[in-house]
Amino acid sequence: MAHTFDLKATLSDPNPRIDLRISAYEESSQNFLKALNSYKNRSIAHITDKREKEAAEIKKLQDKTHKVETETNKCKVQEIELMNTLEREQAERKNAEIAVATFKRQITSLQERSATIQAQIDEYRALVSSLKRDKGKERSTLNSHSSNLAPELHAFENILACSIDGLEKEQLLISFRCVDVSDPDREFSFILDVSASNYKVLKTSPPLPSCPLLVDKLNTTGDIFAFIIQIRQEFYRLANGEDDPGLSSSI
Repeated sequence: MAHTFDLKATLSDPNPRIDLRISAYEESSQNFLKALNSYKNRSIAHITDKREKEAAEIKKLQDKTHKVETETNKCKVQEIELMNTLEREQAERKNAEIAVATFKRQITSLQERSATIQAQIDEYRALVSSLKRDKGKERSTLNSHSSNLAPELHAFENILACSIDGLEKEQLLISFRCVDVSDPDREFSFILDVSASNYKVLKTSPPLPSCPLLVDKLNTTGDIFAFIIQIRQEFYRLANGEDDPGLSSSI
């Protein structure tokens, strides 16, 4: 409440006094200072609380940033590992494709070789079949000739006192009897190989030194019967020291 000041009345008073209301002023000042301190304290508390919240928020953001950076680094490491894995898989795939292409070429080559071998087998089979037919014909012809020559061969064996037996691999065993005058049962023999165009004597029993010359003559003339007679004559000469008077020296 405002108070009016009467200057005239104050001056007319023999003991003028002015009431400055110091106590009210002091009380008002104290209240102002209290209000100011309260405001200051509230402001400081608000600022401190705000700082703490901001610091907590900053720490939270820093933690979140650190977590994001950690996850990012982890993702980068995983990305590098994935890239390495992808490169390795691509290299393995390339190697596998090269291996598959190589195997395909090998399979193709083997198939071509198999086809070639099969063609050769078919050719050989046809050749064997043809040879079998030809051999069958030859056997038939030989059997026919053999049946025709059998009587002559039997007579030839009787005259020369010999036997002619077939051995394996187209070989003939010719054995003679009645060669050695002192021992008519003593056997003289030789093995004649007729498998090739040139005849060969594989063995004589006993050894006959003149056999190579007789074989050369046989391969020139081709006359096996004359050759057998000549061999018998050589055996006779070897055993008895003279020619066989019962046989001619030539055919």
